[in-house]
Amino acid sequence: MLSRRLAVLAFFASLGLALPARAQRDQILVTTAWLAQHLHDPNLVLLHVGADGEYKAMHIPGARFADMDDVSVSEHTAEGLMLEMPSAESLRERLQKLGISNDSRIVVYYGSDWVSPSTRIVFTLDYAGLGGQTSLLDGGMPAWVREGRKVTDRLPAPRTGTLSPLHIKPIVVNAAYVKQHIGTRGVSIVDGRDASFYDGVQRGSAHGGEQRAGHIASAKSVPFTQVTLDNLLLKSPNELRELFTKAGVQVGDTIVGYCHVGQQATAMLFAARSLGHPVLLYDGSYQEWSRLTPVESYPVENPSPRSKQ
Repeated sequence: MLSRRLAVLAFFASLGLALPARAQRDQILVTTAWLAQHLHDPNLVLLHVGADGEYKAMHIPGARFADMDDVSVSEHTAEGLMLEMPSAESLRERLQKLGISNDSRIVVYYGSDWVSPSTRIVFTLDYAGLGGQTSLLDGGMPAWVREGRKVTDRLPAPRTGTLSPLHIKPIVVNAAYVKQHIGTRGVSIVDGRDASFYDGVQRGSAHGGEQRAGHIASAKSVPFTQVTLDNLLLKSPNELRELFTKAGVQVGDTIVGYCHVGQQATAMLFAARSLGHPVLLYDGSYQEWSRLTPVESYPVENPSPRSKQ
């Protein structure tokens, strides 16, 4: 099955085409039934994303624990940024420590409700050039448990993978790119934060400093919590298409996503990717944009009535 999917990917890549939306969704999202059938495949790498205590108490057999520190770099200073991508070589070493090799079939799943940390890891694997062999488990651990499937508290033996030098995919952009594409036709800058931050009702903060209220100028709003159902399954293509259309995103738009620090936006970008949209992540996100100067060069719009008083 993996070889067939990779062949389809290679075919479209050779023609310079993106995958059709249905094929894209099927490639990046797997069901619990699929995972149950492939749970003992020798090249499967299964990553559990959630609280460490939760993982030790119960996880899908064979799953390894993964968190943000395994695949990102954070600087905890007044000037530092959170959840930045490591260098290519550092990322390769980090992924090998998770047991990932060149031929691995990688499935990421969330424990409890850790959807956006899981999609951040999926996005990172795509950035590392491994997106064609990486999927998210639809519904995560909650869906697996609801169906009465086997779980364990037994930890798998440590295993180090072997990866060739990574072919980094250029899907992470900086503030200059965002600034240049404000109001550009065919590009939608999309805010993945809760609507209260987008609307300027709430202000974010980082390392003790309060951020500017509102959102990046021209940005549309698709909160990360709206891309899944109450049971944490990804919404249907029709429901997602309606969500993005209502926000003002056009069919075929390249979506540049941001949030607070580059995590929540990846859930929104995952949903957009499942619809066939090209996606990019502004990794510095609002944490960086809000502090850049001169402020008039990095415009913010604040719809809150309080900003007009």
